[in-house]
Amino acid sequence: MAKKRVVGVIGLGRMGNPVAQRFIKHSDFPLMAWDVLPECRAPFEREKGVTLAEPGEMARECAVIFFVVPSSAEIADCLKGKNGVLANAGRSLVIYDMTTSDPVETRKLARRSARKGVPYLDAGMSGGPGGILAGKLTLMIGGDEKVFRRTKKYLAPFTENLFHLGKLGSGQAMKLIHNMVLHTMFLATCEGARACERMGMKVADMVDVFNVSTAFSYHTRHRFPNNILNGSWNAQARIYNPWKDVGIAVRLAREAGAPAAFGEQTFAFLEKAVARGMIEEDYSLLYRDFEEIGKAQLKKRRSAAKKTG
Repeated sequence: MAKKRVVGVIGLGRMGNPVAQRFIKHSDFPLMAWDVLPECRAPFEREKGVTLAEPGEMARECAVIFFVVPSSAEIADCLKGKNGVLANAGRSLVIYDMTTSDPVETRKLARRSARKGVPYLDAGMSGGPGGILAGKLTLMIGGDEKVFRRTKKYLAPFTENLFHLGKLGSGQAMKLIHNMVLHTMFLATCEGARACERMGMKVADMVDVFNVSTAFSYHTRHRFPNNILNGSWNAQARIYNPWKDVGIAVRLAREAGAPAAFGEQTFAFLEKAVARGMIEEDYSLLYRDFEEIGKAQLKKRRSAAKKTG
């Protein structure tokens, strides 16, 4: 019986580490954990109640495996082969895909899992490492609702807000829409801040005004004060991330026949930043170089589908 209550976390980086920590400190579920990087595994080597195990071994023991990895490619690697998850899956195993990925790729992975009798749900995250450590993460979930309800107890240690949104891929689609709106709001805030500077006002004052008025946002309450105005330029996210996410979101909107004019403009701006060689630079630097990026000319604009697919 105990074996059926074991949970697994694959990916112990920025988001996976706090997920694992929550299971250690705030649940009675035995934990199995894995990361391909030894430095990410190291903090868990001496933790009581934690077994470090590769994905195939984990699949034999766990009721649920959470993939907290960068993309679908890492999940695909873990699923395949005689030592992979699908070849070794126990009868009760359920997979939660917590990446921010293209739902098209996620559905391909889910079909592979279904052929082995393993339910697969997608679960887009919002709240960051701090939200996880506080047990307040938001999850946007797609897939079989009965499976979700049956496994909801395994989400409780690190989540507060759970939204089951429909068929498989719905969770990631909502997360991508969320990110398209989020990054569009950031660029609008950057534009307003530059206008303030040109008119001889302080951006810090703009932020203070917005935060007690109706134009407040995550960016005025966190991003500008903590990553930009203090000179740290440390949002702990690469420009690659919004470029990828907004590109996919715009493509999905097009395919659905939905308007995405503002998303298109955000993606075009991010395209210019990438063309300037900023793809691996910190997200906050979009504000530092805002005017220079805006003036840049793209030689040839590629579609979001081609660039992010």
